[in-house]
This record gives sequence, structure tokens and C-alpha cells, in this order.
Amino acid sequence: MKIWQKKEGQAPDDMVDLFTVGRDKEFDILLAEYDVQGSVAHSKMLAKVGLLSDAELTDVLRGLEEILGEIRSGNFVIEDGAEDVHSQVEGMLTKKIGDAGKKIHSGRSRNDQVALDIKLYLRAKIREISKEVQLLFDLLIEQSEKNKDKGLPGYTHLQLAMPSSFGLWFGAYAESLVDDMEMMAGALKIINKNPLGSGAGFGSTFPLDRQMTTELLQFDTLNWNAINAQAGRGKGEKAMASGISFIAATLARLSMDCCLYMNEHFGFISFPEHLTTGSSIMPHKRNPDVFELIRGKCNRIQALPNELNLLCANLPSGYHREMQLTKEILFPAVEDLIFCLKMAHLMLSNIRIKDNILSDPKYLYLFTVDALNDLVVSGVPFRDAYKIIGNQVAEGIFSFDPKDATRPLHPHEGSIYRLCNDEIKKEMEKVMRKMN
Repeated sequence: MKIWQKKEGQAPDDMVDLFTVGRDKEFDILLAEYDVQGSVAHSKMLAKVGLLSDAELTDVLRGLEEILGEIRSGNFVIEDGAEDVHSQVEGMLTKKIGDAGKKIHSGRSRNDQVALDIKLYLRAKIREISKEVQLLFDLLIEQSEKNKDKGLPGYTHLQLAMPSSFGLWFGAYAESLVDDMEMMAGALKIINKNPLGSGAGFGSTFPLDRQMTTELLQFDTLNWNAINAQAGRGKGEKAMASGISFIAATLARLSMDCCLYMNEHFGFISFPEHLTTGSSIMPHKRNPDVFELIRGKCNRIQALPNELNLLCANLPSGYHREMQLTKEILFPAVEDLIFCLKMAHLMLSNIRIKDNILSDPKYLYLFTVDALNDLVVSGVPFRDAYKIIGNQVAEGIFSFDPKDATRPLHPHEGSIYRLCNDEIKKEMEKVMRKMN
């Protein structure tokens, strides 16, 4: 029987059941541990307000601890008769300890229960993502310092522009991750509010202590208004989607650069053979499959905010069943992003960078700005110097020895001569403090 059935024989049609349950069981497994955590906090609060006796609380906590052990050992399953993780946990608890298990739902609905579970899941995943981002960030800074003197052609419109360096390139993606984590910090601030006790969106007549569960579950604060606690369902998911889409955009662009730089016509970077793939008919091939998949997965992730916006559009206040679909949209994307971060770290830990790239004559025009600036420093007005160098290029007489490119006496912040990696690290430290 469903937990909401009153009598035998009132079960929904099989097709209705299949359609309404959907993929809930698949994704609810990911929420099981958080459902137990919520039930522990809720039960302690029920005991405080007199809705559970001390003896019943002891039994409840013992039973929930046993269920948590099954979850962590991988033995937890949502049985055919259960609609979701909430009914499965409650059913298991009741079998273990008897009628006390039937009491823990007092003062809550599955609406605030699943809202809580998702918030706890997303909060944990934000912190997991933060750790992976920190590892990648540290590697990017390390590679930036290690390769700061290795030249790299800079491009605009995919045309030769000015001299760059791998130090500047790695550092750029490090700083991009700082901006991305600011978005994640904003998502965490929205998510880290307690909806438990809002019930089906209209509170409860039980004497609940919502401040207590807020403290027990280590939320920053409550979703104060019961209607908003339910209407806010989907908002945290959209905030999370926006945050991970920012990280995904950084990884996608990094991956595109790597695919391009691995191309034989560029040949700036390479990777050990065991980190690339080959062709079934072309023996010379070493394909950037890892970066192509990171690029593809991360481009998909960038579509999530729009998908969630459309799912949640034009809904009146209150809970609606569409909300269950947020799980199958968001949860796989979160896991994909974590895997992509791990793979990016693996690949960049093993990157091989070609030496003396800029000595190749085909990169001569990268140095027109250096030659122009030399003229300006000698006293020639900028516009006149621009014409002089431009005409030399047009006439095919421009020449410049890269060895003559001298280090500026006063390099500005963020140039190839002054990377400001220490400053970027400080910015990341500030934003990471918001993730605790």
C-alpha cells in the first residue's frame, strides 16, 4: 500500500503509478542518506516538543542509525511497493521498531521532506565541487608559474594577435574559476535555508521548533514563510544549475583550447599516449577524446538553467508534481561536472608543452605591437608609429627578432611579465571561505 492509501483496493492504475513515480526511485537513492539525516533532526525536535517519548526517540534513533548503515554499505534499495525514499525509510523504520516509526512524520509532509533532502544533497555537492575546483585551481596556478617563460601565440578572431605565454594562459583559467565559485557561493546562500516544518506549504498546528532543526542540520537560517518554502522549490535547483554552468563554461573553453593546441598545425601541447585515443585505420592518430567529452558534457550543462526555468515557469504558489523532474535534470549534471573536473586535473597534470614556439617565422607578426611600442618609446607618436609598422607589414619588409623583445621596465598587472598569481590566489581564498 502507498503511505497515503486509506483502504486496500484503492491503489492507482498501474500506468498512472508508473507515470507519476517516473524515475524518482533511481534518483531518490542519492537522497537516502540525507533523508535519514532529516528524520534524525525532526525526531529529536518531536521529542523536545512532546510528540515522541524519550524511549520512542531512543528506538527511532537506533533504527535510523541502522538504516544509515545499510545506505552507506550499499545495501539500501527502494522496494517495489514504495513510492519514494521517504516511504521506504519510514517503512523500514516501522518494521524495525514498531509504532514509533509511524510517528516521525508528524508535523511534516513529503513536500518539505523532499525539499529538505534536495537542499542537503545540493549543499553536500557544492562542497564536493568546491574541493575539486580548488584542486584544479591549485594545479593551474602551479602550471602558470612553472611555464611563465614559455611563449604562446595569442589570438583574436583566431588570427595571430600578440605574444602570450603559458603562464598567462593557465592563470587566466585559474582566475575564471574564482568568478565561477562566486556564483556557487551565491547558490549555496540560497540553498542553505531550512524548509523543514513548512509541511505541504501551510505550516502545521503542531508546536514545532523549526529553529532547532535548523541548528541540528547546520543551515544558515530558515525558509521563514511556509508558502515560500514550497514555492522556492526549484529556485535552489536553478541557482545550483547557474553555478555549475559557470564552471562548465570555463572547462568547455579550456577543453576547446587544448583540442586546438593539440592539432598538428599548432602543435603547442601534447599528452602521454595513455591519455589519448587512436584510430582503427589511421595509425598516426592521437585524439583528444577526453577534452572533446569534457567540452560536450559541459556544453550540455550550460543548457540546464534554461531547462529548469522552462520547467518551473508559470506555476502558481504551492507544490506541483513537475518539481520531481528537477532531480533527473540536475543530479546527473552535477555528477558529470565532478567527473569533468577530475579529468581536467588528470590531463593538465600530464601536459607537455613545446619549447621555443615563438621562434617559428610564421609567428613574426605577433611582434608588430612590440615594434610599434619601441617606436613610441623613442618618441614617435602612436598613430604615426602604427602607420609605419602597418606599411612595413603591407610591403612585406617587417622584421623583428623575438630575442629583441625586452622585458618592460614597468610591467602592468595581469601581463605576461606580471601574472599576479598571488593576488588571484587571495581572491580564491576569500571566495572559498564562503563555502564552509
